Amino acid sequence: SPLPTPLFYVASRGHQADIGGITPGSMPPHSTTVEEEGILFDNFLLVKQGKFQEIQVREILSNHPYPARNPDQNIADFKAQIAANTRGVQELQKMVNQYGFETVQAYMKFVQDNAEESVRRAINLLKNGSFSYAMDNGAEIKVTVTIDKENRSAIIDFTGTSEQINSNFNAPKAVTQAAVLYVFRTLVDDNIPLNAGCLNPLEIIVPIGCMLNPTYPAAVVAGNVETSQTIVDALYGALGVMAGSQGTMNNFTFGNQRYQYYETICGGSGAGINFDGTDAVHTHMTNSRLTDPEVLETRYPVLVESFSLRPDSGGKGKYSGGDGVIRRIRFLEPMTANILSSHRLVPPFALNGGEPGKVGHNWIQRQNGTQENLNSTATVEMQPGDVFVIETPGGGGFGSLS
Repeated sequence: SPLPTPLFYVASRGHQADIGGITPGSMPPHSTTVEEEGILFDNFLLVKQGKFQEIQVREILSNHPYPARNPDQNIADFKAQIAANTRGVQELQKMVNQYGFETVQAYMKFVQDNAEESVRRAINLLKNGSFSYAMDNGAEIKVTVTIDKENRSAIIDFTGTSEQINSNFNAPKAVTQAAVLYVFRTLVDDNIPLNAGCLNPLEIIVPIGCMLNPTYPAAVVAGNVETSQTIVDALYGALGVMAGSQGTMNNFTFGNQRYQYYETICGGSGAGINFDGTDAVHTHMTNSRLTDPEVLETRYPVLVESFSLRPDSGGKGKYSGGDGVIRRIRFLEPMTANILSSHRLVPPFALNGGEPGKVGHNWIQRQNGTQENLNSTATVEMQPGDVFVIETPGGGGFGSLS
């Protein structure tokens, strides 16, 4: 008899501290192909007939031009993901046993139908709009939103966006779709779980070969973390509901063969139709918590010299944008440090006559007192006593002060 088709899928998403590539932490600022960003698993079976394929995984992690630096950690993380999925399967089976298959299936459909209806209601309140948002690297994201009032649906068209680029700011189509899904989910007032039903009322057009739908082997490591932010802000701009937020994750990685560390850093959020932006928050496409200073300093040879608000970095307006932060990390051992960031040249935009947010700055204060200013993306060698300083952007203001 033919194999039954799966009725449900469980999934877990994990972030690896290092998966190879040309810099520790696998977030190289200057990669030009996906191979330089680490190991690419292409349709690989991690568990075969109930057995974890450890030997094969280790082979892939090590047999690469830029191999993984800590395969034991990768293996542990993969096993944790498998355990999470296994737990998901157990819980799903428990639910089916308790309520019956038909009831569970029906509720899964209800959840998606309800999400679809919620998004259609939100779309009903929107107007057509378009927006172009330039990035520090000269690329531009263009989006046009066309609302169909009759069907309560929307077309989100990215035609006119820059072609895929030779840097790593290309965003895979899945990232582009996730950013659109996120924006429309935030426009819904109801308390709904994020799910595929939200996408039903949306037609998303992303031309093949543009930077939001690149072709292999494009480098993409900044697409997920930086370009996604630009997509979100451009959509809010097109809809006229919210000024630009800090628009970057301020990806900071450092390490050597022994240590690998990666953090994203908060900034100011944009002001909106009837609210001020917020100071020192992770905005939109980033939601990670920062490691406690005590933990960071115990596990890594660095000192958190200071971590403070950046006064007056938010744009003024009837409603003001939130302030960014200043983070200073002093190194106690030689290490390679990388910054992958945006809005160091282009300020977060304002709407309706407000003022834009202040751009961010990345710089090094060397042990001997000299200062080195860095671009939006940079790789530097840190020596004991050197301080890496990151000033994050503020959010844009909304509405004029008068």
